[in-house]
Amino acid sequence: MDERKHRSGFFTRLRHKYRLVVMNNDTLEEKLSVRLTKLNVFLFIGTASLFLVIATIYLIAFTPLKEYIPGYADFNTRKVLRELSLRADSLERDLRQKDLYIMNIRNIVEGRDLLEEIPDNVMDPMAVSLEELPRSREDSILRAEMEHAAMLEESYREAAGFRGLQQAAHISFFPPLSGMISSHFDPGKGHFGVDVVADHDEVIKATLDGRVIFAAWTVETGYTIGIQHSNNIVSIYKHNSSLLRDQGSYVEAGEAIAIIGDTGLYSTGTHLHFELWFNGNPVNPAEYISFQ
Repeated sequence: MDERKHRSGFFTRLRHKYRLVVMNNDTLEEKLSVRLTKLNVFLFIGTASLFLVIATIYLIAFTPLKEYIPGYADFNTRKVLRELSLRADSLERDLRQKDLYIMNIRNIVEGRDLLEEIPDNVMDPMAVSLEELPRSREDSILRAEMEHAAMLEESYREAAGFRGLQQAAHISFFPPLSGMISSHFDPGKGHFGVDVVADHDEVIKATLDGRVIFAAWTVETGYTIGIQHSNNIVSIYKHNSSLLRDQGSYVEAGEAIAIIGDTGLYSTGTHLHFELWFNGNPVNPAEYISFQ
C-alpha cells in the first residue's frame, strides 16, 4: 500500500501545474504567462535531445562534414589520394628517364660512355662535394699527378681524333648549304663550329648518311638536330626555323633535314651553326667541307 501511494504521489506531482510568469520589473506588469507541468518539461527536453541526436547523425552520415572527423575519411577521398600518389610516382619516373636521355645525348656528343641510370650523387643536392673535404699533402700530390696524366691523355685523344679524321678524309662530306662563313671555328672561345649565312628559307641538308639522335627545341640554340654517322662522326645543326626529320629517323647524305632560321638566345641573325665531332672531339668543318 505504501509503495502504491508513493507511485501515485510521484505521478500526481508530475501532473501538478505550475505557472511561469514574465513580468516587467519596474511596473510589475505581466508580459507572458505559461502553465507548465514537470511532465511537459521532461517531454520537451527529451524531444529536443532526440532531435539533436538525429540531426547530428544525419549531418555526419550524409554531408561532407564527416571528412573532418578523424578516422572517418571518405572512401572516394582515399581513392583520389591513392591515384594522385601513383600519378606523382609516374611523373617522377618519367622525369628521371628524360634526364637520363638528355645526359646520354650529351655523353654521345662528348664521346663518353652511355649511362643505364642516373647516378645518385647527381640527383642528391645535399651530396657533399669532394672539393669541400680537407686535403692532406699526400692527397694534393696525388691529385696533381692525376690531373697531369689526365691532361696528357686528353691531348693524346685530341691528337688521335684529329689524325683519325684525317685518315677518314676520303669520306665525301655533303655541304649542309651554300653560303658565307661569318664566324669561324674557335674552340678556345667555346665556338665549336662554323656559322654559315645564307638566304631565308634555305634548306639544310645532311652532310652524311646517319641516324637522327636529337631533334628538338632548346632555349639557347633553338631548333637543333644532331645526326650520328659511321666512323664515330656526329654532325649538329643549330638555330633552324623548323625541323624536317624526327628523332630516330634515318637520313641520307644530301637529304633535307631542316630550314635555316634565327631561333635561340645565342642566334644573332639568320644563319646555320654547324658542328662536326669525331670521337667526342670537335673538328673544324671548313677543313673538310666547302660551303661556297
